[in-house]
Amino acid sequence: MSDHTVAGNVRVPEQAAPERRALERGAPEPGGPGTHAVPGHVAVIMDGNGRWAESKGLPRTEGHRQGEATLAEVVRAADDLGIGWFTAYGFSTENWSRPKLEVDFILSLHKNIFDRRLEMHRNNVRIRCIGRPVAGTSRLPRRILREMQESVELTKGNTGLNFTLAFDYGSREELVYAARNLLEAHVSEGAVIDERSFARFLYEPAMPPVDLLVRTSGEQRLSNFLLWQSVGAPFYVTSTYWPDFGRAELAAAVDWWRGAPQDDPAGEPVAEEIARRATNA
Repeated sequence: MSDHTVAGNVRVPEQAAPERRALERGAPEPGGPGTHAVPGHVAVIMDGNGRWAESKGLPRTEGHRQGEATLAEVVRAADDLGIGWFTAYGFSTENWSRPKLEVDFILSLHKNIFDRRLEMHRNNVRIRCIGRPVAGTSRLPRRILREMQESVELTKGNTGLNFTLAFDYGSREELVYAARNLLEAHVSEGAVIDERSFARFLYEPAMPPVDLLVRTSGEQRLSNFLLWQSVGAPFYVTSTYWPDFGRAELAAAVDWWRGAPQDDPAGEPVAEEIARRATNA
């Protein structure tokens, strides 16, 4: 399917990226994206693995298995397009409420993502991770935390695509984490409390704002994902289930972005614009 609609410790932070800016890769053109421009930062809510499997009469676990393989291919596609940052919602804090067998299977598959780190390293991809592991409060098995850390360390000097995996991640917790650490810095060091300072205490301060937010499977919800970073980002929703989302679907999302309203503070007109296009199609 391819139909789409839009509907603890105080740490010394890196320089934040508080506003959208041109990146070496995927630099938006002045005055709006042109015919060949690509978004600097694409973030994806990967949804529909279970429904994909059920539609084919397969166990839900097969959907998750195919979804992991799809993620690897879409990361390659993002790299080939010249996108600067690609962030994927791998496992949310809410996902712990799923049946234990399903959670265990998902976690076992995500080890495969980090097993691909040598390929990513050869391709100059830098791996980053955001979520509870950054705060030291994750329930993830030690083996996965170790794989994450090794992947981050191996690729930290790379200068190509920044692939960020949101794992054991919830945006509300990230905002609380940033607020707590900024307050500690304010009390101990006199840090200024403003938006720029707040952004420097997010899980990944170097992450630029999202230019294009994508969700598969037709759901029109943010699901506690990058609430701070996605303000104003055009929201592209496709009915395609994540396991079927490939290079062509990513290219279609980027092509849609080129004509979408940009930097809308509230995000509401985007849904209206897509409704208008659908009517006129």
